Amino acid sequence: MLKYTKNHEWLKLDGNKVTIGVSDYAQDSMGDVVFVELPEVGDTFAQDDGLATIESVKAVSDVYAAVSGEVVEVNEALMDDPELINNSPMEDGWLVVIEMEDPSQADALMSEEEYQSFIQE
Repeated sequence: MLKYTKNHEWLKLDGNKVTIGVSDYAQDSMGDVVFVELPEVGDTFAQDDGLATIESVKAVSDVYAAVSGEVVEVNEALMDDPELINNSPMEDGWLVVIEMEDPSQADALMSEEEYQSFIQE
């Protein structure tokens, strides 16, 4: 199941784990991604903490933790190929996997339909 945030992150829920990336809308707004700073496996974050930084030709953008938890996997491929965020934001351009402390936090996030309405406003 996919969920979205008002900060344009997507979350793919899989049991107690969630994969996080930036939406197609966000990557398009950023322009060409040239660098990504990701957390380390084992780092823990509270909901809304800064999780990662994406640098594009236009700006530096922060990515926030939509849920609290521990990073259990990072997308190492982005270190050598940050353009994966532009080329495949929903597949190959994912950022991290977090094991959620409180899966109910994801309940408050937007559905795909709600997100599409949000970006049209």
